[in-house]
Amino acid sequence: MISKRIVLKFPSKLVDKPIVYKLVKDFNLVFNILRARVTPEEEGELVIELNGEKHDYAEGIKYLQNLGVKIQPLSQDITRDEKRCTHCGACITICPTGALYMDKDTMKIIFDAERCIACELCVKGCPPRAMKVKF
Repeated sequence: MISKRIVLKFPSKLVDKPIVYKLVKDFNLVFNILRARVTPEEEGELVIELNGEKHDYAEGIKYLQNLGVKIQPLSQDITRDEKRCTHCGACITICPTGALYMDKDTMKIIFDAERCIACELCVKGCPPRAMKVKF
């Protein structure tokens, strides 16, 4: 079993097509929509967690690529500017997934991009504005 959080960017010609439906039906994949921005006749963007057997996942990704959907890991769009971070901990209390937590040994804030769902709460709650989302 494989589970990944990815960002799908659809060209305008694909925003009204049942692409996610085909991922479920034809490739036996399970999805959880974490965020969506789809506007008719414009580029669409979908942040999803995609789960399935390794072979099915690979075939589903190939299907998306052949359609012209751009795919990237979610972790590429969520970043922390280490120079700006003061390790104040304000982000820890508002992060719903525990992607931001304190290392008890160093008392520094750790960002685990794999646990992040791009909710952007940390961006709004970070006093030095160290967290960035590139959507």
